[in-house]
Amino acid sequence: MAEEFEGKVALITGGARGIGYASARMLAQGGASLVLVDIDGARVAAAAAQLIRETGAPAIGVKADITSETDVHAMVQAATDKFSAVDVYISSAAVLDDKLFLQSQPADWGRMLDVCLRGPMLCLHALLPSMLERKYGRVVCLASDSAKTGQARLSYYAAAKAGLIALIKSIAQEVGAAGVTLNVVSPGATNTELRQAREASLRAQMGEEKYQRRVRTVLKMYPTGRLGEPDDIAAAVAFLAGERAAWITGQVLSVNGGFSMV
Repeated sequence: MAEEFEGKVALITGGARGIGYASARMLAQGGASLVLVDIDGARVAAAAAQLIRETGAPAIGVKADITSETDVHAMVQAATDKFSAVDVYISSAAVLDDKLFLQSQPADWGRMLDVCLRGPMLCLHALLPSMLERKYGRVVCLASDSAKTGQARLSYYAAAKAGLIALIKSIAQEVGAAGVTLNVVSPGATNTELRQAREASLRAQMGEEKYQRRVRTVLKMYPTGRLGEPDDIAAAVAFLAGERAAWITGQVLSVNGGFSMV
């Protein structure tokens, strides 16, 4: 993969940390120029600077709220002004909630659907025309196996991700002949900042002894005996974003240590 992305421009929403940043680093190592996007301007600026230090690749950080149509168009314009048209779009921005459905409120559902479904939809609507015009594009969206199997306490997260999978499969059927592929990577539990924050909250709620029992129970559900790391997921993202995956589209690749085999 040393030069697989040479000359390519990759835009990654949620690119300031976690799986998004790990994916950015892999693509940068393959020669790509990177546009990192995050709702936190300071965080994404720092991430872009760190990526440049780590890889030497050209990179910029763009503050944008992907649920805002105005912000999304400004994001695309910033990428075009700095580099050129975007070749690779990776959707990694997400929010996570941990509630029983009946404890949730419509505002919870709205935020989840906005970030995990409407946001990628806005980004695709803004980025795809250029890809179709140039007859080249790679789209990789992050979902969750909860979208396929369901998961207690993650009902509306699972619903949003299921909608994203359906969206990607449908668009893939429309644009494949134009050289644009769209795929989904579906991670298992991964040691990201988002998960760490959720786990810290659960630890405080449950107490140390009960929390440690939970940790042991969760690990038993993974045949590999461990949770994922951002690089585990980024490797699959980079593959689907590259030339070796040119004949793969509309697919969902689970990268989950064997947690779910569906």
